[in-house]
Amino acid sequence: MFRVGSSPSAWIADRHPLRARYDWPVSAGVSTEVRTQFGEIDIYLFDQVLRGRFDSRRRVLDAGCGAGRNLSFFLRHGFDVRAVDADAAAIRSVRQLVASLNPAIPPEQIHQGSLEALPWEDDSTDAVISSAVLHFARDEREFGAMIQEMWRVLAPGGLFFARLATSIGLERHLPSATGRMRLPDGSERFVTDEQTLLNWTSTLGGTLADPLKTTNVQNVRCMTTWVLEK
Repeated sequence: MFRVGSSPSAWIADRHPLRARYDWPVSAGVSTEVRTQFGEIDIYLFDQVLRGRFDSRRRVLDAGCGAGRNLSFFLRHGFDVRAVDADAAAIRSVRQLVASLNPAIPPEQIHQGSLEALPWEDDSTDAVISSAVLHFARDEREFGAMIQEMWRVLAPGGLFFARLATSIGLERHLPSATGRMRLPDGSERFVTDEQTLLNWTSTLGGTLADPLKTTNVQNVRCMTTWVLEK
């Protein structure tokens, strides 16, 4: 059981002598325990948890939360969770998840709405999660508006975690480096290049918490992890 006041990364290390490393034992017991605690969490967000990036950042906003795949761990361990998504069915699912795992969180903290107009005050959250969301922007204006709004509610010292489709590594396969376009996997996404993300980092006044990291899925799609500190 997670001890109130202990850090998420310490809990992980305590559960098994190999938890602090990535060579997890292959057994049904371990995989079941991990799935129970973390749900279907984005593996790159899981990496941030393992590295202690959320140990002192207890107010977490999942911007574009979907059905809540990234929220199980935070709900189970007493984080002050907020979530927003435009899809009504997704919000109903997240509210059910909250009621099951942490009913102390008020339902109004799970909000149906646009990422361009978040209902929270400036500097009101310690971490913003934006996993596979920004590439659904219709155009550059909407892309920028979502980033600026998420940055607005992030407190100084806060963590911004985003995974998004980019053209990094796909330059030979795409008509341009930025813009909304059809990817080789057949999906249509708003993609950006490395320089655009670095320019936004500078514009926001943020600091890269990690170098940009891009996963190339056999030249049909590239997903970049972009992590900033405010």
